[in-house]
Amino acid sequence: MSRLEELGINIGLSVAGFFGSIFFIEKGKDLKETLVAMFGGVASANYLTPVVCEWFSIDKINHQFSVAFLLGFMGLRGVEKMVHKLFNQKK
Repeated sequence: MSRLEELGINIGLSVAGFFGSIFFIEKGKDLKETLVAMFGGVASANYLTPVVCEWFSIDKINHQFSVAFLLGFMGLRGVEKMVHKLFNQKK
């Protein structure tokens, strides 16, 4: 097991999330905001893709990379909206 895997980092999911986060970059943002958004997209893709894939029974690896790309694209704002929607429906 590599050092990154020990830390829970899946390179494939992280790369897919990185490319997804690139598409979400908005014009007019400064470098700090852009880097935080990109990091949030990569982290979301890496750590949330396995959870989302398990919820929806997505077993094919290509489909999992697609989910990682979408989670990277949504970044922190998308995850925040998703969590808000999930917890508000249960109330």
